Amino acid sequence: MTEPQIVVGILSGKEIQFSFPDEFISSDGMAISGIQQAVYRKGKIYWQEKEYDELSFIPRQNTSSFFELQDVTIGINFHWERKEVQRFKGELKIIVEDDKLTAINIISIEDYLTSVISSEMSATASLELLKAHAVISRSWLLNKLRVVNKLRVENGELRVTMQPDNAAHSPLSTLHSQLIKWYDHEAHKNFDVCADDHCQRYQGITRASTPQAVEAVSATRGEVLMYEGKICDARFSKCCGGAFEEFQNCWENVRHPYLIGQRDSQTENKLPDLTVEAEADKWIRTSPVAFCNTQDKKILSQVLNNYDQETADFYRWKVSYSQEELSELIHKRSDIDFGKIIDLIPIERGTSGRLVRLKIVGTLRTLTIGKELEIRRTLSISHLYSSAFVVDKEYKEEEQEIPSRFILTGAGWGHGVGLCQIGAAVMGEQGYKYEEILSHYYPGSTIERQYK
Repeated sequence: MTEPQIVVGILSGKEIQFSFPDEFISSDGMAISGIQQAVYRKGKIYWQEKEYDELSFIPRQNTSSFFELQDVTIGINFHWERKEVQRFKGELKIIVEDDKLTAINIISIEDYLTSVISSEMSATASLELLKAHAVISRSWLLNKLRVVNKLRVENGELRVTMQPDNAAHSPLSTLHSQLIKWYDHEAHKNFDVCADDHCQRYQGITRASTPQAVEAVSATRGEVLMYEGKICDARFSKCCGGAFEEFQNCWENVRHPYLIGQRDSQTENKLPDLTVEAEADKWIRTSPVAFCNTQDKKILSQVLNNYDQETADFYRWKVSYSQEELSELIHKRSDIDFGKIIDLIPIERGTSGRLVRLKIVGTLRTLTIGKELEIRRTLSISHLYSSAFVVDKEYKEEEQEIPSRFILTGAGWGHGVGLCQIGAAVMGEQGYKYEEILSHYYPGSTIERQYK
């Protein structure tokens, strides 16, 4: 295998503003520099008083050349969503997609990874952590490219991202119905990955890559995680909360032996059965020993970029809603009127204590929802930190049947499957090598080089 190129969707809109500090060559042979604007008009791209079906710009041979995109949204649908100007190496391509324009960056996979490592965490992180992240990001990407290309060949198009767990359970079919969804990364028809957290956080060369980030990608060039001859689907999240979640509890009902439930510790190996409600309750309300149970600001700053550090609580956290806030929130997020919320009842938990299915009981309707991301989306204006939570209810004296307040006490940040970024940062600081970090988070996997 030679080094692949990756096609990344950056942003979409009715118009796209971009600029070239150095000369780029357009697809119709023009030498272009300076500030530019492309506009969507009647199914076409309108640029410099001409119409195009597709438009691309390639830098001259100078590899240091870059282009800029205005108003790129980062943290889409997350609590720290914002817009910024971003810089990218490689080719800029503009296409028409769903009655608007989409800007795409075509770049070599190793350059892409250098940016991902810098975007996902501070490039000041330990070298071993950066190496580990380079391997899992490369593995996840090459696994995805294999799956996507296979789907394109077999089906002619990609399957939709949102999939019902059981088609027989229509969301409105019975009083005690289920709405079980999971969200994965296979909905992009015109590019391989998007640039935000829904795939991997990619911000081009907007944030400086330190020599360590470059070294980490170079030192692991072509290396991927393998299990029984196949590239691993190497998932990762910010903080597992002390225990790993299993793949099938968050996405498709397929078990990956290298993504199994275990404790995030080398000294405490015993993990309670967190699928049992009493055990999960005790686990979440306490603060067990784990690699990711740290308050060390130096370590946290390696993983949490400035906008992530706006969140102070991650290992254990609390969220409180009044009856009015929760009922309005669930109505808005689910588009279902439950009336007043009577209870939030755990139905099924995974190996980390994360809820896989949650029953919402209202005065007008009862519905069981899942999987973990659907639960997090329903119970927050953006995303609840994780679905590993327990619920306490408060009542007013004059109304003992309807809770006046719901308090959610939770553990971890993200889905908890695969590498725990904060835990891995602690391991790197404690002297673990990247091979040991990967062996801890992906048991049974091996590292192999796919290209030189």
